[in-house]
Amino acid sequence: MTDNLPEQIRQLAVQAKRASHALAVLDAEAKNRILHAIADGLLAQSAQVLAANERDLDVARKNGLSAALIDRLRLTPERLGQMAEDVRKVAALPDPVGEVLDTFRGAQEIDICKVRVPIGVIAIIFESRPNVTIDAAVLCLKSGNATILRGGKEAIHSNLALAEALQQAGEAAGLPKHAVQMVASTDRASVPLLCGMDTLVDLVIPRGGHGLIEAVVASARVPVIKHYDGICHLYLDRAADPAMATSLAVNAKCQRPGVCNAVETLLVHADAAPELLPQVARALHAEGVELRVDEEAATLLQDVVPTVQATEEDWRAEYLDLILSVRVVPSLEEAIDHINTWGSHHSDAIVTRDESAARAFLSTVDSAVVYWNASTRFTDGGQFGFGAEIGISTDKLHARGPMGLPELTSYKYTVRGHGQTR
Repeated sequence: MTDNLPEQIRQLAVQAKRASHALAVLDAEAKNRILHAIADGLLAQSAQVLAANERDLDVARKNGLSAALIDRLRLTPERLGQMAEDVRKVAALPDPVGEVLDTFRGAQEIDICKVRVPIGVIAIIFESRPNVTIDAAVLCLKSGNATILRGGKEAIHSNLALAEALQQAGEAAGLPKHAVQMVASTDRASVPLLCGMDTLVDLVIPRGGHGLIEAVVASARVPVIKHYDGICHLYLDRAADPAMATSLAVNAKCQRPGVCNAVETLLVHADAAPELLPQVARALHAEGVELRVDEEAATLLQDVVPTVQATEEDWRAEYLDLILSVRVVPSLEEAIDHINTWGSHHSDAIVTRDESAARAFLSTVDSAVVYWNASTRFTDGGQFGFGAEIGISTDKLHARGPMGLPELTSYKYTVRGHGQTR
């Protein structure tokens, strides 16, 4: 650990706490003005950001990172443009701060109002996706929270360049100083230090692999909202439409395999499997997907496409790559049991024309997002209309699923009286 790292982290937290007080009183107009300035600043600084990203990509290639992980790391002019557009979408969203959630009368006719308020200081600890720098910062800003960002070493140059562009443009438009701060150190010791700042940091949100989240949970003395593995399932029911099943399987696995809402396991009802599975497998194989299959699926596909024998570890694997585990199940109930046993409670889908089967699936699968005849790739704040997202919570408290602005607020009660005493 760097000798002065504890003091550096504490200083960031002290500055963030101060900035959170200034942010909390900014009105919606002021915050939106800052957000539009940040969007403009990202585009104005695109050359510097892309040059910094190329440095990270060079290191990633030399270190042998997979194609999927490099894709998560890569920034392009198009992706920067989309990030700027997402910032503008957040500006267009209603400001949650100050929203009245409830009003009622308490004892002795005191008037009580339940109002949304910012959480305060939020630390975001993430790995190789530099877009999180902007997503997290602008969502926290719009909801009145100060942010401390700690990204992974794979994206350090990209993250610092994005943070600098954001800070310069934002502060010129009225963003309080230190409202958004990036931890410049890649020392892993910064993570437990941040998580231990219980008097200064109000919430920690880790975004990354299982190891990162476990490290955060183990060291945290402040509340944590977890974004655990994306072990997502697609279940093809006995009444699945073959064309729809094939289209959804290819989209959910192949459209962007290195993200958490991509499907990792395909389940097929035994009654439909003899005809349906070969059709789906051919389409997946044509996209370069390696299939790791159970014994029954192997028999059905032996003269269709190459397969690999699945092991128990495959049912709990988050591949983040063009690899898919496949199992044939005897019933809807067995599919649901498999998902609840082996899944990560993220996003799971059923393809069927049978409404009763769909309703059973939607009500019984214990995941943050469940789908009927739609791709799991829609589990995303932007796709849900939230603008950029802070993450996808697999917790049940206090947020679940894609987290937008309301999930970044708490509430307090304001009480008015006329001299009442108890």
